[in-house]
Amino acid sequence: MRNELAEQSIIGSLLVEGSLIGSLTLEPKHFLNAKNKRIYEAMRKVESEGKEINMVSVVDVLKDDINKIGISYLTELASSIPSTEPIKEYESIVYEQYRIREGQKLASEFLNNPSEESLNNLSNGIDKVKDEGIQTEEKTTTDHLMDIAEEITNPELSKNKGYKTGFVDYDTMTGGATPGDLIIIAARPSVGKTAFALNMGAGHCKENIANCSHIYSLEMGAAALLKRMMSAEGNINMQLWKSMMFSTDDYNSAMNAIGIISNWGLNIYENMNSLNQIKASIRKNVLDNPNEKHLVIIDYLQLITTSGRYERRDLEVGAITRDLKLLAKELNIPIILLSQLSRGVESRQDKRPMMSDLRESGNIEQDADLIGFLYRDDYYDKESEKQNIIEIIISKQRQGAVGTVELFFDKEHGKFLNLDHRYQEVAYENAN
Repeated sequence: MRNELAEQSIIGSLLVEGSLIGSLTLEPKHFLNAKNKRIYEAMRKVESEGKEINMVSVVDVLKDDINKIGISYLTELASSIPSTEPIKEYESIVYEQYRIREGQKLASEFLNNPSEESLNNLSNGIDKVKDEGIQTEEKTTTDHLMDIAEEITNPELSKNKGYKTGFVDYDTMTGGATPGDLIIIAARPSVGKTAFALNMGAGHCKENIANCSHIYSLEMGAAALLKRMMSAEGNINMQLWKSMMFSTDDYNSAMNAIGIISNWGLNIYENMNSLNQIKASIRKNVLDNPNEKHLVIIDYLQLITTSGRYERRDLEVGAITRDLKLLAKELNIPIILLSQLSRGVESRQDKRPMMSDLRESGNIEQDADLIGFLYRDDYYDKESEKQNIIEIIISKQRQGAVGTVELFFDKEHGKFLNLDHRYQEVAYENAN
């Protein structure tokens, strides 16, 4: 009954003041009543022809259908409207009822044929329909300009200020991990992309007690990742995790690292590999803890699965990056997505990665706000003069310049260090 009255009130309001249709986003499919749906469809046709919506123009489009609907029905709707002002409220009711109907239909289809496929269809369908008609108020140009002025005046309070990673040159070039950005970090296997991402997550946690890093690992288990982080934090040789032959100093360093990491806002997820699972988990974490500064790391793109059916894998990968970019923007968080590079890089003399080396690239280049490639010369040339130096090649940055940053990669401990500070740390360790 509530839905019927809302539909009738919209039709009546438009018969009184046809120009109001420009403020509506409703489509005929959102109407339940067949007569109201047909009338609204006719009104949209009148609008598309550039004509004024009124009783005469609508009846003219309805033609033979007017006999089924009745001119008296239109007249009654128009005369029953005391005010057209609440038309947006009526629109919200129609959208709400449409979402409920579609949700019930999807649930019924699942119950009638329960299976893994129909469960995925239910999940995807609910994701699509739950936001139907949900409108967010757009800021005016003046509002945006005021926000920018506030950022200039109080840069430390900016909501879009990038999160520091702990790498000075990287943060200087990129501004850190910026909320709302999808950041792609890509490399060939074993170059160090997982270690780099873990270092970024650790750097974010250490920066502030309110900072939280969420790591979705589709390849390695949580325990293995934590051991890596302990090695980096406690300067523990990573090979010791295989033999477990810890000296007293190693044992004390490990216990100290456990104490430090346990105080971080760190969450590692090892049992999620579908896009829907990851998105739902990210959204829940952010909405449940709105006052924390969330950083998301996903390791890695090519292992993510979807429930959709795509003709080619590159189209599926493109759908994944597009969804993650939209999620980063919606929740205003940075998402760091690791990616494999194709073998094509191996066939070139200069093996520094390029955009074309992104595996199953799809829309990766288009969707990403920043793309960084990791390159180590000593990975290919054991005699290289650049031993343990890793290049972070920023090949795309939507809001900044491209270029290369160099870091020292301490492979024994899985730790990246700023080059300026690396020598100080080595000198300190030698002195002790």
